[in-house]
Amino acid sequence: MKKLFNKVIREDNFLSLSGNLIIALLGFGGFALLARSLETQEFAQWVLFISGGSLVEMLRYGITNNGLVRFLSGATEKNRDQLIGANVLISLLATLIIAMLLLSVKVVFGDVINTSSYVVFFSWYPVLAFVNLPFNNALVVQQAKMRYDKILIIKALNSGLFFGFLVVNTFVLKCSVLEITLVFLGVNTLTSLVCISQSWDGLSLIRKATKKTLKTLLNFGKYSTFTLIGTNLLRNADILIISISPFGSNAVALFSIPLKLTEIQQIPLRSFTATAFPKMSKASLEGKTDNVRALFNTYSGALTYLFFAVSIGTFVFAEAFVILISGYQYLDTAVTGIDIVAIVRILSVYGLLLPIDRMTGIGLDSINRPNINALKVSIMLGANIIGDLVAIYVFKSIEMVAVSTLVFTTVGIIVGAYFLNKTFRVSLFEIFKSGHKFYKNLWLQSKQLTKGFQV
Repeated sequence: MKKLFNKVIREDNFLSLSGNLIIALLGFGGFALLARSLETQEFAQWVLFISGGSLVEMLRYGITNNGLVRFLSGATEKNRDQLIGANVLISLLATLIIAMLLLSVKVVFGDVINTSSYVVFFSWYPVLAFVNLPFNNALVVQQAKMRYDKILIIKALNSGLFFGFLVVNTFVLKCSVLEITLVFLGVNTLTSLVCISQSWDGLSLIRKATKKTLKTLLNFGKYSTFTLIGTNLLRNADILIISISPFGSNAVALFSIPLKLTEIQQIPLRSFTATAFPKMSKASLEGKTDNVRALFNTYSGALTYLFFAVSIGTFVFAEAFVILISGYQYLDTAVTGIDIVAIVRILSVYGLLLPIDRMTGIGLDSINRPNINALKVSIMLGANIIGDLVAIYVFKSIEMVAVSTLVFTTVGIIVGAYFLNKTFRVSLFEIFKSGHKFYKNLWLQSKQLTKGFQV
């Protein structure tokens, strides 16, 4: 019994899911506290700070992240150190360049930025970029090593400290968005210091970087960077386009609430794909295409069944979801002009499409087709931008912005499946069959565990 229990809690998918569950729940709770405690204008500044920061993070780490995970899965010990060192060096240089660019924009367009909702982002993200560098490098390195226990510790520390502050702030401190941002910087600094002290970030290996490993990561990264940026834009393009539209910052604050739903939906998605990618990459490097196909079908099927259950829940309890996050202040359609409950329900349907879409991208990267994955994401991004513009300027509807999400995700699935079929056959029947088999085996294991406890 004890051996079986220990095996379950140490299993990669369990640890990865636990890490993402903790950060998502604390992030969800923190978001709700901020939505309730900040004025609409300040809340919009925070949303754009986080959204803009996420986009730049993808630019920084997209250069090396997927490449590091893929190539470490089959590397020798010596080559592992060289790859990790190259990752640290590239991310450091990327951070310097990005920070300088943002500061230059702040200096040139200071008057405009200081009166806009982007003031927090341009003022403080360059600082955040440096203080969270070791923290983010540690997450990448530990994922590549498949040390999900350490990832769990890092995420729990970072998210837990900031959430604790937000609880105190909501009931006692009542800080402004600027003060909250400064605390956020402090929490990230502390997390990075812990990662450095434990040598989890690979900083000590920077001197082992070689021209060969730098070239290896950069060659893969020139495509994966665009893919990650495009993926992030797919999540945040709606917010960015709305922010410069006639709907203004109030619509940004309101639309960000239903978008929180997509983060909940992506808790299991990030967890399972984080374990799927190195496994599929290793199988691809070893020439085991059948194993790659089997892993693709299992993960796609299991996640689709899971998301079906989640989507039903969020569709039925859409209004309760909005009240839980922000109270009743955004529910009055006559005041806001936007049906926030309808947006939540539209995005709950989007959740059904996410698993297969994401797994086609993981599949393309794992078989060393990052260029095709970049093409897939670029097509989706183009469809999303066109859809958003039509929704805002033709239909004059924020609800239609959510509908465009369903369209571009469907396009992504079709494009991804088309290109994967050139390597192995993608079949919806096999996906659902493999998903059913996964849960059947899980049920048998749970019965064994229950029997063990009874003994």
